[in-house]
Amino acid sequence: MSSQASFSLRRRNPDVLTCIANLSNDEVFTPPEFANRMLDTLAEAWAANHDGADIWADPAVTFLDPCTKSGVFLREITQRLTRGLEEKIPDLQTRVDHILTKQVFGIGITQLTSLLARRSLYCSKHADGPHSIAKAFGNEAGNVWFKRTRHSWEKDSCKYCGAGRDVFDRGAGQENHAYRFIHTDNIRGEIAKIFGSNMQFDVIIGNPPYQLADASGSASASPIYHKFIEQALALDPRFLTMVTPSRWFVGGKGLDDFRTRMLTDTRLRTIIDYIVDKDAFPGINVNGGVNYFLWDKEYEGNCSITTIERGGIATPPVLRSLREFDVFIRRNEAVSILRKVRKKSEPTFELKVSPRKPFGLPTNFFGTESASKSKNIKVHCSGKATWASRSEILSKAEWIDEWKVLIGRATDGNETYPLPIWDQRGPFVAGPGEACSETYLVAAVVPSEAHAKRLIKYMNTMFFRFLVSLRKITQDNKAEVFAFVPDLTMETDWTDEVLRARYDITQDQVTFMGSLIRKMEFTG
Repeated sequence: MSSQASFSLRRRNPDVLTCIANLSNDEVFTPPEFANRMLDTLAEAWAANHDGADIWADPAVTFLDPCTKSGVFLREITQRLTRGLEEKIPDLQTRVDHILTKQVFGIGITQLTSLLARRSLYCSKHADGPHSIAKAFGNEAGNVWFKRTRHSWEKDSCKYCGAGRDVFDRGAGQENHAYRFIHTDNIRGEIAKIFGSNMQFDVIIGNPPYQLADASGSASASPIYHKFIEQALALDPRFLTMVTPSRWFVGGKGLDDFRTRMLTDTRLRTIIDYIVDKDAFPGINVNGGVNYFLWDKEYEGNCSITTIERGGIATPPVLRSLREFDVFIRRNEAVSILRKVRKKSEPTFELKVSPRKPFGLPTNFFGTESASKSKNIKVHCSGKATWASRSEILSKAEWIDEWKVLIGRATDGNETYPLPIWDQRGPFVAGPGEACSETYLVAAVVPSEAHAKRLIKYMNTMFFRFLVSLRKITQDNKAEVFAFVPDLTMETDWTDEVLRARYDITQDQVTFMGSLIRKMEFTG
């Protein structure tokens, strides 16, 4: 079989990379179609910067996937370069060897994925094997590197990635998910050790692992994808494009500094935002959706934002400054509404909202089923009310005898449009002598029952819930999600009609809000 035939047959039908199952919701294989969209975005930016030049026809451009899993990015890049370099390097085998030895590089995240990536890229898990399409390697790894790395434990967690020691301190024969790319203080030096001292990558591309279980508790995990991005930027590429969960747009554990860095970096050229995770990665649950971005070292300006709605429907791209708000506003149509609201410079509602566990009572707290002389504080718990003594209230005891408005701490259906924002009960009144477990937040402490009822009416408006939705990307209700909501006096019955007039909201904007926020009758 000729080298032409052996290389052309590497692409099977159906494509095996569309069929493999994901490792987990945190180590997600990128579908080939999605990878090619990212490469198209990259090629367009390259052409814009280089007088229309084709990146795939340049034999000097170097590519790195620092978190390769299936090898899909490396494979698709190689296919494009193979076509694009045909005129400059006519002999197919010479061309393939040039691409694979001098242009395309990867770092496996595990032993298994490094073998899979080599199989995708070289048609063999051994780059120097008899079945490999590359004929110029003298080692079996080729340019897809992997070596088991150890976590650097400081007490209960790794100082580099935050992984919990009780989960990931494993024996030599077990995968510990210590990713080499983010386990170093000197990424340039590390890359020099792996690929050579003169290695400089023009393009870094990938879909990094999203999170690892940390030392905070059995159900707690810390994001790590931003660490891959920060390390990639430290390598000073010309372009960086990566997939991330979209939670960093408005929240995420330990992501405040990262979000600020991204939103203030005018080299962030493009964001393609998938509101629904399944439209990007079928069968995977990434709460809050996913996105990919393109960072361009030579670019200086506003960011092009494209939103992919449910069903894969793309909105027209809009150029926006990301510095305008402290979080990323996902929908371009929402920006003009928010500007109208903020123009009045009113105080905002988040200062009224309690922190998690307002009375110090956990979710699993249950008092007695009936009141008694000593158990005379009504505690709203998950699904029912129970009774506790005043001494059992561990914090904010001064709120017990006040009027309060409570709201569920978590709301289901945050990806089913239109969104409810609240649960079916919605906000409700808790009077003097009442408290709540961690299941609820205190939305506000108020002077009277009448004030509480007016506040609830305001909180249930489409206007209020829409502004909450701009900062609420997961099911959690917390104080920060109320930061765009005006804290209005309760001397007025705030209805959507009154609020529309107050903020000069147009009918088109009302229709847009209605497409996102569900009409609901809350039980209270």
